[in-house]
Amino acid sequence: MKIGVSTASLYPLHVEDAFKTLCEMGIKTIEVFANSTCEGEEPCVSEIIAMQKEYAVEVPSFHPFSSPMESVFLFSDYDRRIDEMMTLYKSFFGSMQKLGAKLFVLHGAISSSKCTDEHYIKQFELLSDTGREYGVTVVQENVSYCLSGKLEFLKMMKRELGDKAKFVLDLKQARRSGDDPLDYIKELGGNIAHCHISDADSERDCLAVGAGNFDFEELIKALKAQGFDGNLIVELYRRNYGEFSELKTSAERLSEIVYKLS
Repeated sequence: MKIGVSTASLYPLHVEDAFKTLCEMGIKTIEVFANSTCEGEEPCVSEIIAMQKEYAVEVPSFHPFSSPMESVFLFSDYDRRIDEMMTLYKSFFGSMQKLGAKLFVLHGAISSSKCTDEHYIKQFELLSDTGREYGVTVVQENVSYCLSGKLEFLKMMKRELGDKAKFVLDLKQARRSGDDPLDYIKELGGNIAHCHISDADSERDCLAVGAGNFDFEELIKALKAQGFDGNLIVELYRRNYGEFSELKTSAERLSEIVYKLS
């Protein structure tokens, strides 16, 4: 398992500034969260690549700002909107190739959308098949306000798509759905390819690692039992921690637990 941090945790810093800040902290695995179209295109991508090389940093995953648009574009039944989003996401896939990023994080349609299970699967396959042409795997994240916020929906995806269904387990989103994250591991098993990590306590669902009481040893043991060998990416909301140094501390604490259990 590799431990890293998402640039999303430093919002509203521009992505290149967030990336540099994490590099200077000594973080060696960084998820790129693009907060605008230009942050997934040139010349921004080349600026990040230069820092990758300078600091010997891996970028395993890419998360687009455009998630809220997916309901009315990708998961609609309106061909021109679908084509527009596919054009945008193809450009992001091309940038991911340059970055060496293999995982594209998808939120999908919101809960109030009219998207049927059948249409969702069809559109997910469309995006996934296109991603594979670029060496990219589309990974479905559990998001509390989306259809993917229900474990039953993710189980349906696994049932319909088999090994083609890959998932991101986001701890804070599972909590917001009222679920135990361990249930996601039990049900989705080896289809989980990536994790977004945060701590929590009885009052707050997103904290720096060590600031809450979540049992990370139990989490990592459960993941290891399913053969997980992906990335544990610290992803916090900016309001939920103080100094940027807490991101590094979070990563270090996770690394200690993984090492202890190895």
